[in-house]
Amino acid sequence: MVLKMADNKQNKESMREAIETLNQIATNHSTPKTIKKSISDLIVELNNEEYSLSVRASNTISLLDDITQDPNMPSYVRTQLWQAVSKLESIRE
Repeated sequence: MVLKMADNKQNKESMREAIETLNQIATNHSTPKTIKKSISDLIVELNNEEYSLSVRASNTISLLDDITQDPNMPSYVRTQLWQAVSKLESIRE
């Protein structure tokens, strides 16, 4: 039981860090508008507590994978998105 509570706390922290990274991308003036819109929509979905942390993380990882394929994306934004994906991948059920 204690291990499960520790995992849950760690999962919430990973989610918070991923959202923080995505917020930085969405508020950066040099991020293309289409990418900002997609990232903002993902942040809303990540904050929707209707689903479990792991489901929200999995859905977001899939959508971020699609977003990173955009040929117009600056390389530094792609790197930040991969950092967010890494945080989301650490979330366990």
